[in-house]
Amino acid sequence: MASSFPGVMENLMVFAPVAEHKRGDYSEIYNNHCHRIYSLAFYLTDNELTAEHVATNTFLRAFSMSASPRIDQIDHAFLAEVREFTNVGVLTLNNTAKAEPTNIRGNIKRVHLERAVVQLPVTEKLAFLLHDVESYEHARIGRLLGITEDESKFAVHQARVRIRELVSEMV
Repeated sequence: MASSFPGVMENLMVFAPVAEHKRGDYSEIYNNHCHRIYSLAFYLTDNELTAEHVATNTFLRAFSMSASPRIDQIDHAFLAEVREFTNVGVLTLNNTAKAEPTNIRGNIKRVHLERAVVQLPVTEKLAFLLHDVESYEHARIGRLLGITEDESKFAVHQARVRIRELVSEMV
């Protein structure tokens, strides 16, 4: 990740002067959340430069909303950035039943899982990452994405099924 706190601060200074005593607070908030935001952005975009752009703009947006943004404000800023280039909140998987892949426990590698996650539709991918990777509750995911709790559960389930299908094709 080439994006860094000094880069975020340079951009932030363009919008508003930041007192020197606030730089430490901003730095701590940025360091606590930068990896999580960048990772989510990378999985959603499958592009390092776009992920860095989304991560930087997420923190600029969060710091412009509050001098000391909480995790939910950072999440909302992240989703606002993501919504600028993709349609989040609409479940795109169909409801057709597919046979579960049977023997995929063989030689699964991390790269297979990563490639499978990248291929998921946006909402399912985001719900899966927030629930299974970031440990968010379905109610929180629903609020963030503007979907119901049941739709969040459905999206995670569909993402898991699709990941199994994709991985079984790769192995």
